[in-house]
Amino acid sequence: MHLKIITHEDIIFDEDVNEIYSKGIDGEFGILKGHEPIMSALDIGVTRIVQDNDTKLFTTMGGIFQFKDDEAVILTDAGEFGGDIDVARAKEAKARAEARLAELDASIDAKRAEAALSRAMVRLKAALKK
Repeated sequence: MHLKIITHEDIIFDEDVNEIYSKGIDGEFGILKGHEPIMSALDIGVTRIVQDNDTKLFTTMGGIFQFKDDEAVILTDAGEFGGDIDVARAKEAKARAEARLAELDASIDAKRAEAALSRAMVRLKAALKK
């Protein structure tokens, strides 16, 4: 089956795969060749693909997953290959978000800080998980 991962700026993956695992807003799911057509809204998470005996991880920051006729498309707001993630930068972003959430100041935007923390944690998970 074929998978294409597309962001607003680029096609970050466009290859044949054996398995696809991702995180929808209703939970995690997996797709194998011959799966029934499906469409799902994606949550912030890690998309794992298997090509032969190789596993690759990608961040997917929301978006849409569609599968039909052994063709899968992920349209995501932002995404990147786990091997390309700057781990130090992701750790700094996580620390900043945690510090903002620890503040008792009501003027901070808690939803934004929580989203930033989620994105940083997903980036670290994709970068560090082998």
